[in-house]
Amino acid sequence: MTALIKTLDDISHNYDALFVDLWGCVHNGIEAYPSANESLKRYRANGGKVVLVTNSPRPWLGVEKQLIKFGVDTEAWDLIATSGDSARMAMFQGLVGNKVYFIGTPFEENFFEPLRVVKNPVTIERVPIDEAEGIVCTGPFNSLEDLDVYLSDFQFAKKKGLKLLCANPDIIVDRGSVREWCAGALAKMYTDLGGESLYFGKPFQPIYDLARRRLSSSGAQINNDRILAIGDGITTDILGAENEGIDSLFITGGLAALETGTKDQPNQRLLNNYLLEQKLNPAYSIGFLR
Repeated sequence: MTALIKTLDDISHNYDALFVDLWGCVHNGIEAYPSANESLKRYRANGGKVVLVTNSPRPWLGVEKQLIKFGVDTEAWDLIATSGDSARMAMFQGLVGNKVYFIGTPFEENFFEPLRVVKNPVTIERVPIDEAEGIVCTGPFNSLEDLDVYLSDFQFAKKKGLKLLCANPDIIVDRGSVREWCAGALAKMYTDLGGESLYFGKPFQPIYDLARRRLSSSGAQINNDRILAIGDGITTDILGAENEGIDSLFITGGLAALETGTKDQPNQRLLNNYLLEQKLNPAYSIGFLR
């Protein structure tokens, strides 16, 4: 059964690196959580490495700019691994063809910027759905719209046998108090129609491989038993950690705040029931990262 802790300091000495989710843990899509900032800074001051592992479809440099805007201290983290970077590598390796139909916002068009780390990258051309060899999805055109607007395109794509590259497996996210759709909702919709969706963020292995490579490139060789994953997504952060054999700290005050009865800390009975329903058992749980 998960152990309820009061602060990250209670357990941080057991780990040499943290894989930390962003949205719902470090910020709310608008501004940073001060307590999360301070807890991560304390951890780093004691010699720990912090890798921000996020299902953002943006390249890591774009996420860095966003963190500065939100007020996340640069002293609170060492490295960033994004599902966007992992998915971009696959795209430039030709996984969904050369001609792709793009679903996303203008803010996410930097997804198509060249990647130097890919040898002999394919040339990507963005085309209408009827000319496409594959689909690249960073999120809905409008994160608040009814997803049924994609039905006809997805039915057409499924008949053509197109693969959908999903740059963000999250289904939903809370921007402040507003709940929005993410790319994972569209990928699930396409899969439910019988199409093939390809995922590169949590809970899937490619993003964890990327996080480890970035740790290794920084000179840190850290075994799984000395890594702690932190996140509020039960089917992304916690499931992904379990799949990787990594301990996890579940932030109950994020996406599952209602289900776990979290105000400052979760209701123990509701938390236990929720984890039983999800068939997952994070090593630790806490209301908010602090």
